[in-house]
Amino acid sequence: MCHRSSERGAALLSVLLMVAVLAVIAATTLDRLALSTKLSGNGNALSQARMFSYAAESIASARIEDLIARDAAQTTLAGNWMGRQQALPIPVGTAMARVKDGGNCFNLNSLVTDSQGRYLASATGQEQFVSLMVVLGINENVARPIAAASADWADSDTTILANGAEDDSYQTTATPYLAANRLFAHPSELRAVKGVTPAIYAKLRGWICALPEATLSPLNVNTLLPEQAPLLVMLFPVGRLSPVTARSYLAKRPSNGYGSLIRFWEAPELAALEPTLPVRGQVKLTSKYFLLDTQVSLDELVLEGESMIVGSPAPAHVIWRSWGEQE
Repeated sequence: MCHRSSERGAALLSVLLMVAVLAVIAATTLDRLALSTKLSGNGNALSQARMFSYAAESIASARIEDLIARDAAQTTLAGNWMGRQQALPIPVGTAMARVKDGGNCFNLNSLVTDSQGRYLASATGQEQFVSLMVVLGINENVARPIAAASADWADSDTTILANGAEDDSYQTTATPYLAANRLFAHPSELRAVKGVTPAIYAKLRGWICALPEATLSPLNVNTLLPEQAPLLVMLFPVGRLSPVTARSYLAKRPSNGYGSLIRFWEAPELAALEPTLPVRGQVKLTSKYFLLDTQVSLDELVLEGESMIVGSPAPAHVIWRSWGEQE
């Protein structure tokens, strides 16, 4: 009798263990199913958010074409188009878009010039980069090596400029890599250049861009805001134009734009500085590049996007975009 009780106890224990194992398996399966459902839902939401971002690009491109067609001679702030946050009609969630002048920045690719398909370091581009960094509070002794190293990063050769950096400078790092020796594809690429610390990049991030051409930054003085005075200051050697003077000059711009570059340059504040011909040539009355910022929210997902749109020649089109998701 005792033997049979022992067998029943062992059988009951086996059953209980089996039930426990099945419960664990069931719980794990349910967790994985829930995770799979969540991931699938997030993936669908992300795809949908990207579709809405594409739609925002199409709308922005059409409006940019209209803006340029309205006055081919100059692009001004008329219509309050620049920097204004606009809601876009979408069937679910919310979508916001904002357009600003994408050429009012320091073009990292102005650090070189195009010579029959080869990129050569530009002294003018380097000086403008130094001037910008100094006015933003970066010591000139730090700024000059960064400008030289940045030019080395974009030029086609492997010859080191004075205070510059080529492959040897990057091969000794904890994670060795090589200089690009091609145009900057995105402003974030500057973080890989010798001397550019996270703190320095944070100071520069809102002021730099990577336009797809090796030309001096095409500043549109009709859309350059007073708070962007450092971009006007950078056109001249360090210390020649004060930020206060530059800001004051931009603040008194005619409401309908300058109308002509002669009118812009004839002001006593600038005429006395005797700008060089390359500098005069880079200042524009029209805009070619536009930066579109989008934010699409679907349930818990927030997709932030940035797109560079070329407005002319028509049709306007996107040349690059980047996305970042927030949970």
